[in-house]
Amino acid sequence: MGCFASTPKDSGGNRRKPTSIGEVSVYVPGLRIPRAVDFLQSLGDQLPKTLVERLTALRTRIVVMANQEGPTITRTRRKTQHGGSTLLDLHQALLDYLPVVLGLTKDGSHLQFKVQFNWVNQEDEEEETEMSNVWYEVLSVLHLMAMLQMSQANLLLLPRGSSDGHNHPKVSEENRRTSIDIFLKAAGYLDCAVKHVLPQFSAEQRRSLPVDLAEGVLRALCLQALGQGVDIQLGMAIDSSKATLAVKRRLSCEMVKYWQQAQDNLMNLPLANGWGEKHGLFVKWKYVEAKL
Repeated sequence: MGCFASTPKDSGGNRRKPTSIGEVSVYVPGLRIPRAVDFLQSLGDQLPKTLVERLTALRTRIVVMANQEGPTITRTRRKTQHGGSTLLDLHQALLDYLPVVLGLTKDGSHLQFKVQFNWVNQEDEEEETEMSNVWYEVLSVLHLMAMLQMSQANLLLLPRGSSDGHNHPKVSEENRRTSIDIFLKAAGYLDCAVKHVLPQFSAEQRRSLPVDLAEGVLRALCLQALGQGVDIQLGMAIDSSKATLAVKRRLSCEMVKYWQQAQDNLMNLPLANGWGEKHGLFVKWKYVEAKL
């Protein structure tokens, strides 16, 4: 039933290694963690005080949550004092912040170059990147939103044992269906980043972006999300007596296509160490697996 398809910013150095990576169904190549920004100093005499305070409050909330929970957020489902998962709370904080910070780009405003934004990949703290460009902030926010969605999908797809302890761990059909929607949402964020945000950078500015925001990496992550979503659909089709062989074959071919394209996008990028190497190996494994 398988389908065969036709046809440096990362400078190395010592990297902090997580003590435990836990079980993985969806590989997430490190969350991008924001550092603090002083909006008052940069924009205090340019915008109303209430707007500057709103920007500060929204981003500070993200900085605190991401720095406190980032190291464990991809491996555990931690509950907040308000109930609900940290993943969802941080994702909502980013959703609240994004339209406000996008206001700094309105009509080519000069304000988009007034604030220096600083982000770092949690798996590569040697590579902090600062840019005085609000589009860098938007790009980093979209990347983090997508990675949070993929982390949530990973949690849903980890097999769970039954309460009586007699059955083998498995993933519920509800979790599989939910994960498909999550993968599509993650792919949408990444597609938006590639098609609508990256074009705002000049060629020289793009070369200054960290490798985890390179176009090839963003495209590969988008295709990974689509590929894993189709993978789940194929698994459900195989389990269903109503799914025809034609449907299963179509899904199998789509999955091979997505993983091949993801691998092609990573091919010429400097991902020789750290999270990049792991991401490349994961995509290669999934491509080989899809062809079986």
